[in-house]
Amino acid sequence: MNRSVSAFLAKHGFVRHVDINTVVDALLSDMNTGINGRKADEDMIRTWCNPPENRITGKNVIVIDAGGTNFRSCLVSFNKQGAAEISFLEKTAMPGIDRELGRKEFFDRIAENLGHLKGKADSIGFCFSYPMTITEEGDGILTGFSKEIKAPEVIGSHIGKSLADALAAHGWVKPRRITLLNDTVAALLAGAACPDPGTRYSSYIGLILGTGLNTAYIQPALEGRTDFPQQIVVCEAGKFGHLVRSDFDRAVDSRTVRPGEFQMEKQCSGAYLGPVSLEILHAAADEHLFSADVCRKIREISELTLREMDSFLHAPYSTDSVIGSLCAGSAAPEDYDAIFQILDAVVERSARYTAALLAAGVIQSGKGLNASQPVCILCNGTTFHKTYRIRARVDGYLDEVLTRERGLFYELIARDNDITLGAAIAGLI
Repeated sequence: MNRSVSAFLAKHGFVRHVDINTVVDALLSDMNTGINGRKADEDMIRTWCNPPENRITGKNVIVIDAGGTNFRSCLVSFNKQGAAEISFLEKTAMPGIDRELGRKEFFDRIAENLGHLKGKADSIGFCFSYPMTITEEGDGILTGFSKEIKAPEVIGSHIGKSLADALAAHGWVKPRRITLLNDTVAALLAGAACPDPGTRYSSYIGLILGTGLNTAYIQPALEGRTDFPQQIVVCEAGKFGHLVRSDFDRAVDSRTVRPGEFQMEKQCSGAYLGPVSLEILHAAADEHLFSADVCRKIREISELTLREMDSFLHAPYSTDSVIGSLCAGSAAPEDYDAIFQILDAVVERSARYTAALLAAGVIQSGKGLNASQPVCILCNGTTFHKTYRIRARVDGYLDEVLTRERGLFYELIARDNDITLGAAIAGLI
């Protein structure tokens, strides 16, 4: 790295080359603290479910995917060979996004959204990407909505039971089962549901690295504890906070809705990589790290998205990105290089922390001991798959800290329609 850039980042406490094993140790300590019922950064949410032992065949299930602003619903049909077909797919607005709804109206709106699926299956897999506590029966008790959903009366409700009652009121035969899960569990189950022919995995992990960050893994039964059988556990990994924070991280964090919280997410996920990068570039311009004209132009940038910073990293001399455009004609090669290394440092740190999260999940699972039966890690999210070299870096760091150092084996995979397929599996187990 350019010495001036390296010195600048160090001055402000930005650690690009995070020691992955140190973070893994801290994560494992936090995970075990939470699993044993003590206060931890990560929530370690029990789900009371496991992937099916055999491939599901010859069944239909209704799938709902509700999160953010969109509400998606469809029918998933598994044929006799276990191949899945998605049909009757519809996308509407998430209830409560346009105006505040009471509890009854909220579930009535969901029932109305599902009208095209009435009578097509007796089970529902409901991927509900809001904070909830999962019951042993597979229902979910809502603990809070993100700020854009306006339905405060729904908080504290059993989502599955309330939806079943609403469907019955709309003339449905009451579903046999409605299973609640979040997108991380859906990703994990999709890995289990769709193995490539001839492959066999010893365990499964789900990773979401997009706008946000989270992981789920399969926790073995706790020794001496009859109340904690083997099951999928959602970590809420974005809440992990035992991290080195730079001046830039603190500045961006202070302007968020929940300052001081979700520190891992704020150093890894797509919602924050752009703002943190802009904070660093502004500081670098203030300290004259670039030529005078480039410093002036960078100070004029008011917003930087992950898409824009990623566009520059993929093609620094293209004028299609905001930064590439401002550099054209006035920036020296040293300016391009300094900007590139600053943005790349942000991406590098994200990759290292993501690798640490996945390594901790593999180690905690106790699996991956044989090369022919690795731990399957299904990775979901555009930040992971599209951002400059993140996937390749994560793979390389996992190879180092898991396989070379610990003799543990893993495989990173992706699947089309993974959240839908995982929710379908959940609805049938």
